[in-house]
Amino acid sequence: MKRMMPRCAVMGAALVLTFAVAGCGGGHTSGHSAGSGATSVSPAVSGAVFNETDVAFAQHMVVHHRQAIEMSALAPERGGTEVKELAASISAAQGPEIATMTGFLAAWGQPAPAEGAGHGGEHATMPGMMSGADMAKLAASTGPAFDELFLTMMIDHHTGAITMARGEIDGGANPAAKALASKIVADQQSEIAEMQAMR
Repeated sequence: MKRMMPRCAVMGAALVLTFAVAGCGGGHTSGHSAGSGATSVSPAVSGAVFNETDVAFAQHMVVHHRQAIEMSALAPERGGTEVKELAASISAAQGPEIATMTGFLAAWGQPAPAEGAGHGGEHATMPGMMSGADMAKLAASTGPAFDELFLTMMIDHHTGAITMARGEIDGGANPAAKALASKIVADQQSEIAEMQAMR
């Protein structure tokens, strides 16, 4: 809920958010990031370094993670014990990452994807994204059939996320976003190995 704050408190909060998003390091650049695809930074987030790759990464990965959580939410009533535990772990990891990325976008003055985006439009072409038909098929499955389909789909989904994260590592400018991308690669590679063993 919004409430009025003294001017100094507002400025202080903005500075704290700026440094947190920029990676808490020194020597941050005001105005815009260097390199191709540079995006102007509004005065409200002066000091935040980011480019178009960072923005696309955050916007697309938010949608990608939301779908993984949607898939995982089907497991408690349909899956076996191992798949239920894996799904809970995926949701627990990706929920906070969504919050982090929406925080990046807010600090950069960029829009976050609307809830429900993902099965159509531009997001449908992201690597590893499931179609509406895929999601319906998963929701209609139970028992061992659900487990097999969930693992197959989630391996593909994670593989797509790794591809997207590597694009951020290679082309992004924001240190915190690049660090998150590296974490996503490491975490999801580990989970792919776990899922392959479960199959």
